[in-house]
Amino acid sequence: MTNFDAGGATGPRLPEPTVEALAEQARQAVEALAQLSDPAAFSELLRLSALVGESLGVSARSLADGGSWAHVAEVAGVTRQAAWSRWRSETP
Repeated sequence: MTNFDAGGATGPRLPEPTVEALAEQARQAVEALAQLSDPAAFSELLRLSALVGESLGVSARSLADGGSWAHVAEVAGVTRQAAWSRWRSETP
């Protein structure tokens, strides 16, 4: 299968990265930012922290939609009620 890049060039389609590979890249990036004594790095960590919090909610709701809040609770190591209370959608 071929893939087009932004410039229109074609090339072989790369396999999708695994969950583990993406998580490792994220860990490495966060750890590298944490080691810098730079206000910009600290600011980026704050932004990433907020993004991770929002993303946890998105992921929990997606997991619940595909299964149940009990499954979300099991993965998170909390009660079903705690999972629902923390990550349910605020919009109707």
